[in-house]
Amino acid sequence: MVQVTDMTGGDGAMLDPQVLLDALGVAMATGGEFAEVFVEDRRSTSALLDDRRIEELTSGRDRGAGIRVVVGETTGFAHTADLSPAGLRAAATAASAAARSGGSGVRVVALDAVSGPASALVEILPSDVPKARKVALLERADDAARSRDGAITQVTARYADSQRRIQIANSDGLLTGDRQIRTLFSVSCVASGDSGLQTGRESVGHTIGFELFDRVDVEELAGRAAGRALTKLDAVPAPSGEMPVVVGPGGGGVLFHEACGHGLEADLIAKAASVFAGRRGEVVAAPMVSLVDDGTMAGEWGRYAIDDEGQPAQHNVLIRDGVLTDFMWDRLRARKEGRESSGNGRRQSYRHLPMVRMTNTYLEAGDDDPAEILAGTERGVYVAQLGGGQVNTATGDFVFGMTEAYLIEDGRLTAPIRDGNLIGNGPAALLDIDAIAGDFTMGSPGTCGKDGQGVPVGDGTPTLRVARLTVGGTAA
Repeated sequence: MVQVTDMTGGDGAMLDPQVLLDALGVAMATGGEFAEVFVEDRRSTSALLDDRRIEELTSGRDRGAGIRVVVGETTGFAHTADLSPAGLRAAATAASAAARSGGSGVRVVALDAVSGPASALVEILPSDVPKARKVALLERADDAARSRDGAITQVTARYADSQRRIQIANSDGLLTGDRQIRTLFSVSCVASGDSGLQTGRESVGHTIGFELFDRVDVEELAGRAAGRALTKLDAVPAPSGEMPVVVGPGGGGVLFHEACGHGLEADLIAKAASVFAGRRGEVVAAPMVSLVDDGTMAGEWGRYAIDDEGQPAQHNVLIRDGVLTDFMWDRLRARKEGRESSGNGRRQSYRHLPMVRMTNTYLEAGDDDPAEILAGTERGVYVAQLGGGQVNTATGDFVFGMTEAYLIEDGRLTAPIRDGNLIGNGPAALLDIDAIAGDFTMGSPGTCGKDGQGVPVGDGTPTLRVARLTVGGTAA
């Protein structure tokens, strides 16, 4: 008999606990060792302005449950949009049968099609705001960007909000829930000049409601995006070769998220698919480097109260003063190791199994002065904003594009550069950090992709210098 304790505190519960208890009973009745029901109700709105026209204004709702059953090394998983008692029992039966089928790995059963959009407006704080106000934000951003200079030929602005309510019950007796509200605004500009078309982008997103726009001036945001694009019109080709690279505050967090963070996820460690496997307790970075993953950061994009397995979010120190102290853990992998989850079990939706994922990952601030770091760099590259990239977690090798960067000459910022990549190795870069300033800032909101799933994440850095990185540019 499974006994469930309600810890949702009221707002978290969406289904009657007895319905969840019945589903767990079905899942465990035929020999399951662990069972879990994950219920999700997601509502969202978005608006897109492109070339002075509203191209998109949508609302949607997606609601369903995923049930997993573990027997030995086999996980059975089924998901359904039918949240009736009969629908949940059918999913639990399917997941249990898949888990008992033997063999290792994961067997997934989908019981029905993807649910369609909602017929009603979204019932969250941002949805209480008239759509006309949201459209007005887009139009204000468009006007502000175009007013910067006649060279701005295209502006794309996007508004989005979402409410995600989750409820989790498992055979260990847990019943808990969370509500996550996120609001996002972004502006992308294209400038046209003799060097061709250049782009600039700015975005802001937090786990708060429409009050975001009491804190953020969309005209200022659009002006910065336009300024990035205009600056690139005068950019010179990026240099090539190994040189010092100074990363500005907030601009390079994605480098450490990708090149180091993924390698510290326990599932990759267990598969020996990480360069950090077996190195806990060893020096893996310069002495001033401390790397943290923190799902509790108030308002940040990767913040939540509980993860998608019902474990409380935590402030997890991964590297302290250069020493690798721990990895990020989900519930099942932590259970195998006889330890507690670190609150990093996340999933894209109820249709997906949870896996180890980052939340808000950042390098802690140091004691150096950012101006002195720049002045002490005779020749190199200053990266204000990194773009997308690729990393091999087994080796740590990475390549990242630079979306805003400048030459450093005689300790000063000079010409903006374009068409350049940063090429290096994550562990080597950690050891080659030789200065960290005290001007820590979180970067733009992001979506982290892993094994076909995307989840919201944040990252950040203070100003720092990596003594040696390869810049792949086109300059002769």
